[in-house]
Order: sequence, then C-alpha cells, then structure tokens
Amino acid sequence: MDQITAIGVFAALFTTAAFVPQVVAIIRTGNVDGISLSMYSIFTVGVALWLGYGILMQDLPMLLANSVTLLLAISVLILTIKTRLKQKRQSVTTEQITHA
Repeated sequence: MDQITAIGVFAALFTTAAFVPQVVAIIRTGNVDGISLSMYSIFTVGVALWLGYGILMQDLPMLLANSVTLLLAISVLILTIKTRLKQKRQSVTTEQITHA
C-alpha cells in the first residue's frame, strides 16, 4: 500500500469511526433529541453518492469508508425515526388517558 492510499485509509477509519459513538449513545440512552432528521437524511444521500463514486473510481479507501459510514448513518436515521414515533404514540396515549 502506497503512502497516499495509507493516508486515505486512515482518514476513512477516523471519519467513519466518528459516527460510532452517536449510534452507541442512541442505543444506550434512547435519546434522539439532538438529532436532526433533515441533516442526517441529506448526509446519508451524500454518503451514498460518495459510495457510488468510490465504486466507479475503484477507490478502496472511499469504498470502505462510505460503506461503513452509510450503514452507521442509516442506523442513526432508523433509530431516530423509531424512537420519535414511539414517543409520539406514547404522547398520544397519555393525552387520551388525561382527557378521558
């Protein structure tokens, strides 16, 4: 592996690993209050496009980083949506009980 590819691989590892604490925090706490769905949606589309670019360019660091990052970003989106839907259902149920 040449130096340029090594730099790309390390850059990919660090930028991808940056998403792991967010996914773990959501799983542990269930708190998604600070997550912007629009930001993560736009970001996820961008990562998917970078992955496509990496595939077309046959760029290993780009392929690896964006594959894993895409999975992590999708995980954040799914966990956020599921949690917010659950909170909304609980809020509606509580409101119905209060008004009964």
